Amino acid sequence: MTERRLGIIMNGVTGRMGTNQHLVRSILAIRSQGGVALKDGTRVMPDPILVGRNREKVQRLAQAHGIERWTTDLEAALHSTADEVYFDAASTNLRKENLEKAIAAGKHVYCEKPTAASLEDAIALWRLARRAGVKHGVVQDKLFLPGLLKMKRLVESGFFGRILSVRGEFGYWVFEGDWQSAQRPSWNYKKAEGGGIILDMLCHWRYVLDNLFGEVKAVSCLGATHIPKRWDEQGRAYEADADDAAYATFELEGGIIAQINSSWATRVRRDDLVTFHVDGTLGSAVAGLTRCWTQARVNTPKPVWNPDLRQPIDFFAQWQEVPDNDPFENGFKAQWELFIRHVCEDGPFPWNLEAGAKGVQLAEAGLRSWKERRWVEIPALEG
Repeated sequence: MTERRLGIIMNGVTGRMGTNQHLVRSILAIRSQGGVALKDGTRVMPDPILVGRNREKVQRLAQAHGIERWTTDLEAALHSTADEVYFDAASTNLRKENLEKAIAAGKHVYCEKPTAASLEDAIALWRLARRAGVKHGVVQDKLFLPGLLKMKRLVESGFFGRILSVRGEFGYWVFEGDWQSAQRPSWNYKKAEGGGIILDMLCHWRYVLDNLFGEVKAVSCLGATHIPKRWDEQGRAYEADADDAAYATFELEGGIIAQINSSWATRVRRDDLVTFHVDGTLGSAVAGLTRCWTQARVNTPKPVWNPDLRQPIDFFAQWQEVPDNDPFENGFKAQWELFIRHVCEDGPFPWNLEAGAKGVQLAEAGLRSWKERRWVEIPALEG
């Protein structure tokens, strides 16, 4: 068996998501399993170098996981010939500049979303990567959630008949930071630092809707800053001027209507932190992060509206759970493996910087819809 080393510059992985999902549960998990197998039998072993602005944090992270290579000098890492891939999970405001430098250095690039703070910049990155001839990919993790993989299977099987609508509920209560620490970083709530739930979550909803149900054609979005005062990681009060909730309606191809509420100021009383309810002429389904339930046309109860009596039907009992017929990998790890194969043997990888630009396009349209209080069309991107 032949083993091939693949050097990966990992920038911005000292944060919670970068550490847990991209480093520990993806790259280190791939190393533990013996690498990624290619078609010719070669096994690709990722060799990460951790990059961060805070020397103490990045050194501590590297030592905690037995990683020998780490640095605070991104420029030096990019100009080293030892590494072929650059991964970016740093702040949104820094992503465009970092990716431009990596592409100029001839690195293949893989990054979190949003890929940029504006559609103009996102398209510019996509064009730059194409001209440079480097491989490029964007994290689209929710496509790999077990619940949505089951939902996709239902769509492809024709279970729904004609799909009528999609309703999504995402979010949870993020503590303000005064009497309990916040679960999200303070920059999420500051416009100047690239915060806001519309820019964050509409990028996700674009690829979920496009890939599962139909291409997004138009959006109507209302944002809100429900909690205007929060406390940062040092316990200092600050003005939260970025949106912490978004209430959006989307028109999809085929006449499908999607409605998705996204909020960091809501308390959960549903099956999961995110749920998608799909209704079709032949059946309906509800998916969370890992589980999915269905109700077929022939099993649909016949309720009668009567406000004078307690509801006699247990509606939850009428649904059947989709079984775990297949094992499901961690979604971030599964996509990392696909991107590694894309780099090393030109395996398929459709979620590139064009897909990233589409996410930014929808977020920008959502913000414009909120500002102008109107529907905004989503035209095809011109690359």
